[in-house]
Amino acid sequence: MPKSKVKAKEPRPQLRKRTKRRLRWAASAAALLVVFWGVYLWAGARPGQWVASLGNAHLGAPDEKHVPYNSDPPTSGPHMPYIAPWGVHAAPIAKELQVHNLEEGGVLVQYNCPEACPDLVAGLKSIVLRYGTQVILAPYSGMDAKIALTAWTRIDKLDQLDEKRVVRFIEAYRGVDHHPRGGLY
Repeated sequence: MPKSKVKAKEPRPQLRKRTKRRLRWAASAAALLVVFWGVYLWAGARPGQWVASLGNAHLGAPDEKHVPYNSDPPTSGPHMPYIAPWGVHAAPIAKELQVHNLEEGGVLVQYNCPEACPDLVAGLKSIVLRYGTQVILAPYSGMDAKIALTAWTRIDKLDQLDEKRVVRFIEAYRGVDHHPRGGLY
């Protein structure tokens, strides 16, 4: 009888170790699932639509060949090594220039008015002028909406002025730097 008691006790420590290991893996998987779910909910609650990043390579000139932008107006990708001045612009800004402003933590508020729209421009201007830097207002012809809000990898399009929506977008993304980590490029 003593031999049977000894044999019965031997498998238990291995079973306990295996069970503990499985529980640790299950807990790790559950924690990862919770983190993933939290990030998913957080990203979904942010204003605008996410657009995949095209990177942030510098161009030598605005007319240099590069990959086509994946949104219109662009939200990331190849750009000039300098930025457009912050504030209100009367003329459109080259895509290759505006993308660097986005990388610098800027938000662009652009409008498309084939016919004059002074009330819309005045409303947008009053919002943009609340911010000293990192926000630009400029015309942008040919887009499929009257207003486009862009930040690095984010875009929101509107057909009429919604001040709360514009301000929410600016507040969410203004000042978020998107330069690559680890040095100069």
